[in-house]
Amino acid sequence: MKLETQRLIITPCTEEQLQILSTSEEFKVGPHINQYLEDLKKDPSLLGWGVWLVISKEDNTILGDIGFKGKPNSENIVEVGYGIVPSAQNKGYATEAVSEIIKWAFTFKNVEKIVAECRIDNVGSIKVLEKLQMKRTDIVNNMLKWELNKI
Repeated sequence: MKLETQRLIITPCTEEQLQILSTSEEFKVGPHINQYLEDLKKDPSLLGWGVWLVISKEDNTILGDIGFKGKPNSENIVEVGYGIVPSAQNKGYATEAVSEIIKWAFTFKNVEKIVAECRIDNVGSIKVLEKLQMKRTDIVNNMLKWELNKI
């Protein structure tokens, strides 16, 4: 399973993918990725509903990771999150990648809404979420809450 845009390959994160792809010094496998890989071993149906790798078509390096914080819940909602390495920020990669996985998620009948959150001072993330047509819904503990409904 993989998604492609003009500049990116977006693929669910697996141990195999991490071994074969080039990683820049900037990209670190964080605790969220390690936890997801452990959870994936226990429940292979999580593939696609966790971490995805954002890969540059130009040089096959990992530019960051995006994904969902689990399968759709009982209200048909999934939460999206993302992070791009500093050298690749402000180049549209996050918007491009998140847009593509949102389209993917909305192909499923059990996904009616996608939510996100970001710090109130994270200007880059705010711009990404606005470009994706997400609507601000709330502020809780210095975090902006966002949502996008399936059309």
